[in-house]
Amino acid sequence: MADAQSAPASGEETTTTVITATTHLTLPAHPTPLTYDQLNPKSIPHEFFGPIGTGGITILAPLFTYIFFYTCNDAVGCTPTSVGGWKRSWELVGDFPTQAGKFWDWKAAAVYGAWYAFCIACWAILPGDKIEGNLLRDGTRKVYKMNGLYTLLLALGISLGVILQPGGIQAYTWLHDHWVPLISASLVMATAQAAFVYVWSYYSRELLSLGANSGNVVYDFFMGRPLNPHPPFFPSFDLKTFNEVRPGMILWVLLNISCACEQYVRLGTLTDSMLLVLVFEGWYTFDCLIQEHTILNQMDITTDGFGFMLSFGDLTWVPFTYGLQARFLAFNHVTLGPVWTAVIVAIESAGIYIFRTANNEKGNFRAGKNPKNLEFMQTERGTRLLTSGWWGRSRHPNYFGDWLIALGWCLPTGFHTPLTYYYLVFFIILLVHRQMRDDEACKKKYGKDWDKYCELVPYKIVPYVDRGTADEAREKWGQREATKWTVEGDNKGNRAWTEGRMGSKQAISEGIVLVQITLLSRL
Repeated sequence: MADAQSAPASGEETTTTVITATTHLTLPAHPTPLTYDQLNPKSIPHEFFGPIGTGGITILAPLFTYIFFYTCNDAVGCTPTSVGGWKRSWELVGDFPTQAGKFWDWKAAAVYGAWYAFCIACWAILPGDKIEGNLLRDGTRKVYKMNGLYTLLLALGISLGVILQPGGIQAYTWLHDHWVPLISASLVMATAQAAFVYVWSYYSRELLSLGANSGNVVYDFFMGRPLNPHPPFFPSFDLKTFNEVRPGMILWVLLNISCACEQYVRLGTLTDSMLLVLVFEGWYTFDCLIQEHTILNQMDITTDGFGFMLSFGDLTWVPFTYGLQARFLAFNHVTLGPVWTAVIVAIESAGIYIFRTANNEKGNFRAGKNPKNLEFMQTERGTRLLTSGWWGRSRHPNYFGDWLIALGWCLPTGFHTPLTYYYLVFFIILLVHRQMRDDEACKKKYGKDWDKYCELVPYKIVPYVDRGTADEAREKWGQREATKWTVEGDNKGNRAWTEGRMGSKQAISEGIVLVQITLLSRL
């Protein structure tokens, strides 16, 4: 843009021209293209205690999915409280009195296959925003179609149409009545996907996960060798992102509705506890799909490969174990009353507020916005780390919100059995492990800057409770370090330019070219 201004001076007319130009460009992750082996270095199999641990989880996790059903059902109660009860549970394995406990049913397998195909069709046909993902280390970005919310709404609309028909409530209990066969069908799908992408990754020359290229079959199969796998000839269909919040998450809601229909058929009404579970877990899924684009910054998408850990977790573990509370309430009719209902609603609301507020703070900050004027520290990499707001109270405040949400899901079942609280215990273990992985990754990424950050934000997950490595950082770096600092200098700027993480300014004789580079990177 050029602006010309004229002004008389000493009887002469002079013209001053100001030229301002703005250029936006995206730098590659590496100025010199790297070879396939350089982009995909060999890794050490150390997560989950290596091949032995991952092999054990591959076998035990599916078994526990079945165990949760056979130890919590209307035939044996939940859970058996005597030796005779456990013996009865074992006897029912493979000889369950209803179709709900049969290991395999071809009709259920066909229904599950049709459900997965329905989700794919919705992804392909329904409208959705096209969102760019994070910059990959090969210098490219994937584009994702985000229309999971429309898939959920269409599925709920079809479900409502079925339920409102004469006999529709009874008909919708079909999912509840074929629980184990549906588990088996989803397990076959998850295993087949994990096996296919593992084998295909050796031929596709695709980008691999940095943590699952060890050469150990058991470990890499579980952790996920390919980073962003897609079916041959369909590069726009990212299997990992598609599975993350669609087939399993939405099926979880439908299974909960089926359990509510089962309670209504048995009782003639819905209890306050069942209503809370439906609303809480339904809202969690709804909110997740409203904010579907935020999954692109999660470790599952940015770091983890797609293998059995994610395929099983997305397709089997989430829908068939997260809904344990609704299935328990289908045959155990818990009535809470107004006082306990209010208490549980307050806990759930607090969790949702913390979870959503913390994620919004992080999302806005990564997008270059800071509406709350939050404080931050600059790193030598050129990125910034929040040190105020919820992210100043702990390094993972969204995990704390998640814990409160999980507690709100479990409390409506009362205290009749510890099994319905498994999700809370599982989630605590899961998020503590994820926090450890996050901190390890950030330590490698930021180096000494991470120690300084831990000084400023010493609490790991629960604000003011679980103190992290702040004392160790102080001992190492001393109190003389400033709590706010900046990185300047041409040498650091040039290094950041090479890494593709920040821009530079250059003065030119005819004007000023401001180069603005916006690169998304996980804090």
